[in-house]
Amino acid sequence: MAAEAKQAGYEGRYVQGFQFYLKHSGEHEAILRFADRVLPAEFERIGTGKSSLDVLGVGSGGGEVDTHILSLLQSKFAAVPLTADAIEPSRELTEQFKALVAKDPNLQKIPVVWHTMTTGEYEKQVREKGDMKKFDFMHMIQMLYYVSDHAATIKFFHSLLKNQGKLMIIHEAANSGWDILWKTYRKELCTKSIPDYNSAGDIKAHLNSLGLRYEEHVIPNTFDITECFILGSELGELLLDFMTEQDHFHRSLTPELRAGILDLLRNKCSSEKDGKVLFDCSLTCLMVSA
Repeated sequence: MAAEAKQAGYEGRYVQGFQFYLKHSGEHEAILRFADRVLPAEFERIGTGKSSLDVLGVGSGGGEVDTHILSLLQSKFAAVPLTADAIEPSRELTEQFKALVAKDPNLQKIPVVWHTMTTGEYEKQVREKGDMKKFDFMHMIQMLYYVSDHAATIKFFHSLLKNQGKLMIIHEAANSGWDILWKTYRKELCTKSIPDYNSAGDIKAHLNSLGLRYEEHVIPNTFDITECFILGSELGELLLDFMTEQDHFHRSLTPELRAGILDLLRNKCSSEKDGKVLFDCSLTCLMVSA
């Protein structure tokens, strides 16, 4: 069974930082633009000739991307029955997902099963029941940080794909700002819910070791982190908390460690333009075949 991180999901202050990041980073918008460009053709290959389609979101968060993906699939195969399952350990984010579905009459036509649990708990439940529901399309978007055995997690969920199915993994790009930050300070930062940092480059190595076929797509993105360098900025503190997974960045870490992280963020993880510090938060999509 895929081992879980010490604390999976977003709760409390961390969810505030997460939501602030999503609001200001443009990450969801970048992913949605990518989905609009790439997924219709993928869905054509996956769904042609099938009498029903089943989708699984692994680490669905607040459902913003899930609902967009379901709408794309629904518009592509209007006459084909769809089902959706969503795994998300955060109750708060699951409620947000449910609220999005409740607002959309078309999405209300899709039966959705919410699994408010970790991926490890889901795997345990599936194995105990012996009820291996299979899926045509599955996605893991920014969630593999929260498991300690990436290869085992990928292997299990890949085993749930139907013929012609696809597993879409979207993860922080190799050599991105995230990759540089978390690998430079791995010992200091990998102490809570993220047991060991992996970039998309590391995920590719796992896919190769498992002998899985995949296509790679780049999703470029940058994020203005200028507030991080303004002492006393509440937004900067919240963002630094999220980026380093601390409860209070300026209180939790030593002065030397704080100074080192801030220097790295400005000079190794970002570029500067028009007086703004732009953090490289590029993503990689790995589209894995059944």
